[in-house]
Amino acid sequence: MKFQMPKAVTIMARTSSITNAFYNGIIPVIEPTDREISNALSILDIDQNNVTCCYCGEPATEWDHLRPLIINKEPTGYISEIANLVPCCGKCNQSKGNKNWEDWINSSAKLSPKTRNVKNLSEKIAKIKAYEKSTNPIKIDNFESIVGKPLWEKHLENYKEIITLMKKCQKTSDEIKEKIKNHFKQ
Repeated sequence: MKFQMPKAVTIMARTSSITNAFYNGIIPVIEPTDREISNALSILDIDQNNVTCCYCGEPATEWDHLRPLIINKEPTGYISEIANLVPCCGKCNQSKGNKNWEDWINSSAKLSPKTRNVKNLSEKIAKIKAYEKSTNPIKIDNFESIVGKPLWEKHLENYKEIITLMKKCQKTSDEIKEKIKNHFKQ
């Protein structure tokens, strides 16, 4: 039996994590009131005493951003607030990632509701669409206009410096790895 070898870990493979941290780190979280949560669950037709994932119906463990915060390494402008959040299970949240919910829910992505043959999927989709239409999420069109050009440029420059340093670190890491590998070839 042949097993697949582990994939080599690289420093540069983590640039998307750094990008997400730089943008997620500036996006505010507005805590919803009990009334706002109750209203959201009501529109989604989810029992407040048994909160389930709006995508698949399994017990909810977290809130998912209905509209992604980051796409293509850029902020979308949406923030973490009740008009952009739905109850979700971990499987669905991990599978969906930053994809459009409607494209994902009907996709063949691993662990998507369609792939898992979730019952009454069209009903769930209709409820999510109703919720989406009933909300007016905050969307920031221009972060720079809020925080000012100097502060925004400083934030972007900090990001670029970290990515540049990661590239330098990757070269050093590759050099070290090659020397270690060659050590065992002797």
